[in-house]
Amino acid sequence: MAAGGTQHVPVLLAEVLAALDPQPGQTIVDGTVGGGGHAEAIADRVGPTGLVVGLDRDPLALERVEQRLAGRPVKLIQANYSDLPELLAQLGISGVHGVLLDLGLSSDQLADPERGFSFASSGPLDLRFNPLEGEPAWRLVERLSAEHLQQLFSRYGEERFSPRIARRIVEVRRRQPIRTSAELAELVCSVVPRSHDTRIHPATRVFQALRIAVNDELRWLEIGLRRIVDCLLPGGRLAIISFHSLEDRRVKEAFRDDARLDVVTRHPVTASPAELGRNPRARSAKLRVALRKPDATTEHANLPPKKALSPPR
Repeated sequence: MAAGGTQHVPVLLAEVLAALDPQPGQTIVDGTVGGGGHAEAIADRVGPTGLVVGLDRDPLALERVEQRLAGRPVKLIQANYSDLPELLAQLGISGVHGVLLDLGLSSDQLADPERGFSFASSGPLDLRFNPLEGEPAWRLVERLSAEHLQQLFSRYGEERFSPRIARRIVEVRRRQPIRTSAELAELVCSVVPRSHDTRIHPATRVFQALRIAVNDELRWLEIGLRRIVDCLLPGGRLAIISFHSLEDRRVKEAFRDDARLDVVTRHPVTASPAELGRNPRARSAKLRVALRKPDATTEHANLPPKKALSPPR
């Protein structure tokens, strides 16, 4: 897809703008810029005297949104949001007024056959946000034991049929490699009963688990939740959109237990019926918001980046 050719529709856009309340001249971080929809709207609010720092691990995402955001006060950087303290120091920014993390996949990633995020993709089962970093998912499927595959699907996907899926993978790969997303999705469908909810593909949890593993998503989220708070100015806001219970639980607990934060959303904000009609992918989105207390200390400000956990071996 050409630069600027994004097809992603940002979820909970009005709710994000209400939560962050961007004002002219402010500095806001979009730590997962994706298709650029949130960053574009925030940049329009902060205006030419403000700045949006847009981060993403996916270099292709940044290429796509560069044209969309051209002419707006946006600084795009390929980086992990957990390294925000170092990135802001390099930019000479002592603190920001808000940070947004949208932890979901973009439509652009799903539509790219070479990334493997779509169940129907005949391309390689990759699932990495950064195609040049880490180990593709097909390698995990190829080398992990049945026991480790079962643990991975259960831990990261909460898949109750993980034992039979893991056994079937090991059986099939003895005869032929499982290298594409379509092959894995077909295998899962052959052993998992289809849910009454036809909107949910039977392979959803398996793909979620593999994606989380190859990108170390939960570990980076935990690190980011601890480190990003000290990047906020007093009264600065942290807004996080999650798409499954593993993420949402960690965000909820981090907000609740962090003495530096006041929780704004006692319950997560979800998509309105009108938005669900326009964008069904918003059905699982949950937005939580917290603000930094005026008198919060910066006890974590100087912590170095932490290495993410490797996938099970």
